Amino acid sequence: MKIMVSACLLGEKCKYNGGDNRSPELLRLLSGHTVIPVCPEVLGGLPVPRVPAEIVNGTVMNREGVSVDEAFRRGAGKALEIAGKEKPDLIILQPRSPSCGVKEIYDGTFSGRRIPGRGVFAALALQAGFRVKDLEDVLREGIPV
Repeated sequence: MKIMVSACLLGEKCKYNGGDNRSPELLRLLSGHTVIPVCPEVLGGLPVPRVPAEIVNGTVMNREGVSVDEAFRRGAGKALEIAGKEKPDLIILQPRSPSCGVKEIYDGTFSGRRIPGRGVFAALALQAGFRVKDLEDVLREGIPV
């Protein structure tokens, strides 16, 4: 199986704070599969580290009140282009991210509250017809065949 994965889940230091979300359990599940790492935020030209961002009324804003929407949308578009070329059977994304959240995102108040919603890349990938799963679902259910 060919699987596109949020790069931070694979241990790439591309999170807003310069860290990663490495998931040893996911890495075990990915064994034997072709893995395509992607970080839409880095693809969009955002630095590591960077000011945290959330979706506020449909626009991606950083905690300082600066719109980073253009970079997020550019990166999501580039990630979608890669998916279009690679044709992954599955895309596994980091939960709650303003790029990669599949089922929920933070509410835009930078308070840690979550709301139903999708990150910019997750929404594009789903609209394009890709099978997209949240990391937490994959860890609970395994990689779907």
